[in-house]
Amino acid sequence: MLTIFSVPKAFKGHISVIQRNAITSWTLLLPRPEIILFGKDQGTAECAREFGARHEPEIATNEYGTPLLNDMFRRAESASSHPWIWYVNADILLLGNFMNAFRQVSQQLQKFLLVTERINMDIRESIQFTTGWEERLLRLAREEGVRWGPTGIDVFAYPKGFYPRVPDFGLGRLWFDQWLIKAARQMKAPVVDASLVAPVLHQNHDYNHVPGGAEWVWKGKEAEHNLALYGEKPHSYTLLDVTHELLPNGTLRRVRFRRQRAAVDSFLRKTLLEPTKGIRHRLGLRRGSSRKNAAAKA
Repeated sequence: MLTIFSVPKAFKGHISVIQRNAITSWTLLLPRPEIILFGKDQGTAECAREFGARHEPEIATNEYGTPLLNDMFRRAESASSHPWIWYVNADILLLGNFMNAFRQVSQQLQKFLLVTERINMDIRESIQFTTGWEERLLRLAREEGVRWGPTGIDVFAYPKGFYPRVPDFGLGRLWFDQWLIKAARQMKAPVVDASLVAPVLHQNHDYNHVPGGAEWVWKGKEAEHNLALYGEKPHSYTLLDVTHELLPNGTLRRVRFRRQRAAVDSFLRKTLLEPTKGIRHRLGLRRGSSRKNAAAKA
């Protein structure tokens, strides 16, 4: 019923490890989705053959050699054999809980964009996808993972035809992900957040594969170009701007005033909590010392 598509980076070193982890996790979803890997970077064709995925080598790039979002989305629409499409970054582990979330939402809505928060994890080696692998990863995520927050969006599930016009964003640079939410909101389509029940797992990596590194990804000319195409102030459309959220009981709840509540929380944290952190810490130590002294006297 659905197709996952992505543009992997060159399969070298640690990037190769985490991308193979991610793609393996996609193949284990039930029912297994169609998988399309775009691009000609090293190892992509070989990986597609190994995992039984479809390889589409052609994709338009900008003057820096970065794949363009509009061409990838157009080609994915044409190549997909199914009515639903998921764009997934190639370092993202998908578990059965996200498939379940997608199924629950699709039973309640006919047309929607499904997104979710990511949890950042340090995974250095190949994952052993043996019995209980999902439970092991979820436990590791609870113990060591770090939630990225409302701007960490790496999965987009939507129906064919949802994005008729996509700007020529440079893929892997800032702002294209937020534009995808903006476009859905402008179409007045439901944007559903599955973060409560199915955050996805992001495998941390460096940016050595990009000339200029992280500084170029975040602040280079491609990021500037993407921001101009976005047409908004930074972070204007994030997980704070969804219309619905999926609850643990499988129902949908309208999201109201999430951005406003987040602004109030941020204000209180900056004005009350952070300035008094040292004082509260010292008071906590004194309280601890008092308890110790009381216990000693007893």
